[in-house]
Amino acid sequence: MDLTQQSLFDLSLPALREAVADLGEPAFRAAQVFQWIWQKRVRTFSEMSNVSKALRGRLEESFSLARPEPAKVLTSSDGTVKFLLRLADGELIETVLIPEREHYTLCLSTQVGCAMACTFCSTGTMGFHRNLTQGEILGQVLAAQEHIEREKLRMTLRNLVFMGMGEPTQNLDTLLTALATMRESQGLCIGQRRVTVSTVGLPGTLARLGTAEAALLAVSLHAPTQGLREKIMPRAAAAMPLDRLVAELRDYPLKPRERVTIEYILIGGVNDSEREARDLVRLLSTFKSKVNLIAYNPSEGGPYEAPDPERVLAFESLLRAKGVTTILRRSKGQDIKAACGQLVTAHAMEQEATEKGDPQPD
Repeated sequence: MDLTQQSLFDLSLPALREAVADLGEPAFRAAQVFQWIWQKRVRTFSEMSNVSKALRGRLEESFSLARPEPAKVLTSSDGTVKFLLRLADGELIETVLIPEREHYTLCLSTQVGCAMACTFCSTGTMGFHRNLTQGEILGQVLAAQEHIEREKLRMTLRNLVFMGMGEPTQNLDTLLTALATMRESQGLCIGQRRVTVSTVGLPGTLARLGTAEAALLAVSLHAPTQGLREKIMPRAAAAMPLDRLVAELRDYPLKPRERVTIEYILIGGVNDSEREARDLVRLLSTFKSKVNLIAYNPSEGGPYEAPDPERVLAFESLLRAKGVTTILRRSKGQDIKAACGQLVTAHAMEQEATEKGDPQPD
């Protein structure tokens, strides 16, 4: 594969129109090509049967059809599917297909690694490698769709959540372009209300997300006070102090009946006490929100423990009693390292051990 060629998947529909026009072809050809790559998921230019052979040849000279390819696929006993995807340059990312009652939700990555270094996140231990391109972001959707069809799974992919590797707003320009591409009727045709972008909250990004009206908003909070957030999310807390984050969330544009989703990972003995629950209630009383509670999924060698189930239920009950809309999310895929970054870091450790000649665990 020629890595100097840009992948056709990296082009938005307007950019593809320009590229086709530069090749001397009418604009409608761009819509045809766009449909071939996103809806029909072709692997070769020769499969574009309603496109002239001459145009197919010129496209092949200028572009590739590179997109993320599965390096490993693991299926959990609860139906969760985790993909380790290899990019054209050899980098690895994760995406997770999560079964709901009647559909699948896909958790997508936006970066290779992450610069935020949150202390509870396996991806944070990797450091930042690079941003993903549009084709690498949306190519995760194609990989999941192909898996669903190949395995004849009974449900369809409906919702997308950008909660995988990386901080989405640090790749915001590309993400917004990808979300626009995603909505195109000749493409994936996935609307704004089926997409959620999760962010720790960085200066200058929330307003842009709100103005774009491209997705629903989720905020990775995980601590109700600035001091505690500095301990478990030091870089996020330094970049956007909690009082400023809350002020921006008060001003965030919401449609009727919409709320900001607050994500709160309960870490055993760290942020799961009654005191933190009451502090969280006070914090959330100032803007429209709902809370997703998630019990921490420990990683091997990680610094934290899972919370006691009784403390989880007590935390949830207090929030509900105070009128906070609260959803307790059950951890899925624990038997396949489904928490963010666990599979990539485990794969890297396996590779290092193999290179050193160390024995592999059974």
